[in-house]
Amino acid sequence: MNDLKLPIGIGTKTQEQALAELTDMTTDLVPIQREEYQARIHQAQAHMQAHNIDALYLNAGTNLKYFTGMQWYASERMVGAILPANGQFQYIAPTFEIGSLKDFQLIEAPIRSWQEHESPYQLFVTVLKEMGLSNSATIGMDESASFFLFDGIRQIAPSLNFINGKAVTAHCRMHKSVNELALMQRAMDMTLEVHKAAASILREGITTVEVEAFINEAHKRVGAPGNYFCIVLFGLASSFPHGVKEPQTLKRGDVVLIDTGCKVHSYLSDITRTYVFGEASECQKQMWQHEKNAQAAAFNAAKLGTPCGNVDLAARSYLASVGLGPEYDLPGCPHRTGHGIGLDIHEWPYLVKDNPQPLAVGMCFSNEPMLVIPGEFGIRLEDHFYMTESGPKWFTEPSCSLEDPFGLA
Repeated sequence: MNDLKLPIGIGTKTQEQALAELTDMTTDLVPIQREEYQARIHQAQAHMQAHNIDALYLNAGTNLKYFTGMQWYASERMVGAILPANGQFQYIAPTFEIGSLKDFQLIEAPIRSWQEHESPYQLFVTVLKEMGLSNSATIGMDESASFFLFDGIRQIAPSLNFINGKAVTAHCRMHKSVNELALMQRAMDMTLEVHKAAASILREGITTVEVEAFINEAHKRVGAPGNYFCIVLFGLASSFPHGVKEPQTLKRGDVVLIDTGCKVHSYLSDITRTYVFGEASECQKQMWQHEKNAQAAAFNAAKLGTPCGNVDLAARSYLASVGLGPEYDLPGCPHRTGHGIGLDIHEWPYLVKDNPQPLAVGMCFSNEPMLVIPGEFGIRLEDHFYMTESGPKWFTEPSCSLEDPFGLA
């Protein structure tokens, strides 16, 4: 490989060397505290009162976690919490799970339970009545809850007025606190170090499976449980945004696309880097630069009060100006410019065409107007930013150049 000219930082170490240089980056972190969960509940209740929402059902998953600190998984059994607009919330769960739930409980509240042969939906309606809510109360249903939960309650209390709980959950969750931003910042920093390490171990003949396994171990070395997700694509496979079924083997001239992230105290990172293993062709150079320019155009369009859709428009307008697209046509960008991130890898708001949601302080976004050149390759540069009083701020600085992807020179 002596005649193979590689970008700076690519193919410089063995896997053992790269892993040995990584250290735990989480030792000084503090998870979200009880007081912040209580503040979130109060914020939700104030919003519910202002919008005539009588109660909100939070299903097991990230909404339950966000408001109560309770970490639980969604299943065929109803586990969640009923949060009234006024008064104390109550958990609802199978009786046999009470002991485990108490172990995970950060904010104490009554746990209303049902035996396996009993109806959790009847219990749900009973709790509403005990909270003083009428049969025609307006109930926000967790937008992530399975249909069978909504349907079970509706059959018992058809006069309840159900609305999408997103009216409350998204309103609260899309504005990150200082503590949330700190956890996300560290998660992003960790994943960027993992990206650098992954680039350093590339060699001709390495497989995507080997790289994915390395990235998982590298995330553990910096303090994460491992990968939250990992996409490694070489060559033609890079033109499929979320990958292909079969693994690939790295060859000279291949585009390398790595998209990965981890979880730190429940908050997520998500970064993509793309470069070429060897000398880039003129087409690869041109498209990589167009991708970087489109990402910059999106970032520069992110102004407080500006609709989210305008950020997508800025990236897509730049691409159209250089003959890519238009809209979602290929070669060009086949998907939205970005998504929100936090406890979920994709959450509100979204940088997508015609989204009128105004940009506001605390909102966090991916910025990834990927380019796909069908039958050849794809280029995705993905970094995240958050909105401050003075405008957008990067969690991680964008890739420097195709010749020096990580700015190591």
